[in-house]
Amino acid sequence: MPLSLMTLSLVDSPVTVEEGRKILERDDYRCQYCGLDGRASFENALVMRVDFVVPRARKGKKDPSNLVACCTPCNTIKGTRVYAGMDEARAFVLARRVELRNAWESKTARPRAKSANA
Repeated sequence: MPLSLMTLSLVDSPVTVEEGRKILERDDYRCQYCGLDGRASFENALVMRVDFVVPRARKGKKDPSNLVACCTPCNTIKGTRVYAGMDEARAFVLARRVELRNAWESKTARPRAKSANA
């Protein structure tokens, strides 16, 4: 049983290993938001998890129709918001990934070296 760092108490896992495996297999180990293939590499496999489309924090049920394969970055971006449906959630996550990538690239871009002919 995992340890909650907030309360330092043991908490029930929301989805058992067997339930999670069934959801990942159903979704072919592919993130239902960005399409990351969890079988493409060991690193991809490490970031795969099961997401509650309607979050538990918003009374989402542990029902296969409310669970999807998801990568950790998309799960973090989606957060505990509630969406009209999976299409709206996917659109939000993909748009936010583009915003975050652009912000990251603008902050980490290296200045171009001046050419010798300049």
